[in-house]
Amino acid sequence: MQITWYGHSCFRLRSRKGTVVTDPYGSELGYDLPRLRADIVTVSHEHPDHDNVKAVKGKPMIIDGPGEYEIKGIFVIGIPTSQGDGQGGPESRNTIYLFDLEGVTVCHLGDLVRVPTQSEVEELSDVDVLLIPVGGGNAIGAAKASEVISLLEPKVVIPMHYGIEAVKGLKLQPVEHFLKEMGIKEIVPQDTVKLTKGGLPSETQVIVMKC
Repeated sequence: MQITWYGHSCFRLRSRKGTVVTDPYGSELGYDLPRLRADIVTVSHEHPDHDNVKAVKGKPMIIDGPGEYEIKGIFVIGIPTSQGDGQGGPESRNTIYLFDLEGVTVCHLGDLVRVPTQSEVEELSDVDVLLIPVGGGNAIGAAKASEVISLLEPKVVIPMHYGIEAVKGLKLQPVEHFLKEMGIKEIVPQDTVKLTKGGLPSETQVIVMKC
């Protein structure tokens, strides 16, 4: 299976059976989403930076909440968590998604604002690839992201939802804060990531992707 990052929390997960797009964003973010087609689109929560489903072509199945789904042989599980404004304000819904693509379990944490509970950790215990927010703002920052990674022990970690030059109006930390927290001094960003179940690393590996 292949992973491509389009900025913020938007990824394309492509397998032999079908394609998933996560959290498509609108132009309010500061740059436009490329033309994408998918069989499945997931939305972690209602916000223009995460739910621009009309931008994805191909008449995809829209999944915007908890539950268990199977579309074109791709299994998806949505797990509900709370999602706040990052400043102690009211909480609203955030959905974590688990995807089974060619035997590889990918977890998209959405705008997670806290360390998962013990019961949530148990639900996420078999994650191979973790797509995790690291830039703060309305989601967890570098320190909490590091804590979540130590609890879930995924094989591959791909940071998302952090500050890049193109993003306008969002006060997010750059990915370097997260890399420092993880003790990583140098890393070469990748355009795409191709993974197989048998080719996963034995220890947790952080991969930074180009937008």
